[in-house]
Amino acid sequence: MSKNRAPGRAREDAVELSFLEKVSKRLPEDIEILQALADLYTKSGKYAEGLKIDEKLSHQLPNDDLVWYNLGCSYSLMHKPDEAFEALTKAVELGYGDYDWMKTDPDLNFIHSDPRFESLLSWIYTACNEEE
Repeated sequence: MSKNRAPGRAREDAVELSFLEKVSKRLPEDIEILQALADLYTKSGKYAEGLKIDEKLSHQLPNDDLVWYNLGCSYSLMHKPDEAFEALTKAVELGYGDYDWMKTDPDLNFIHSDPRFESLLSWIYTACNEEE
């Protein structure tokens, strides 16, 4: 768990996580529940669990750029750079273009020093500036 998360917030997250896990067993294909669960797993430092859900979501929503971006983040958090870049590239191909966030997203810290990261940022930056 992140050191900057307050103990009270951590307890609330644990309760919410338990609730969402139970609901997801009853509604295993519900996209909104799965997205909330994946986000909470990541916030709680349960990266492997978050990755499993992000992989499932990428199959359920193959054309959703944010789903692929989140999958790339999960791979980065799991120290899988090749898979992270594959997912992030797919996200950009599908229209993901939040250059500022991608540049500073702490979930991507593991891949920041990889030359492919700068290349990906350049691609987004160029695409965003061409639209203006």
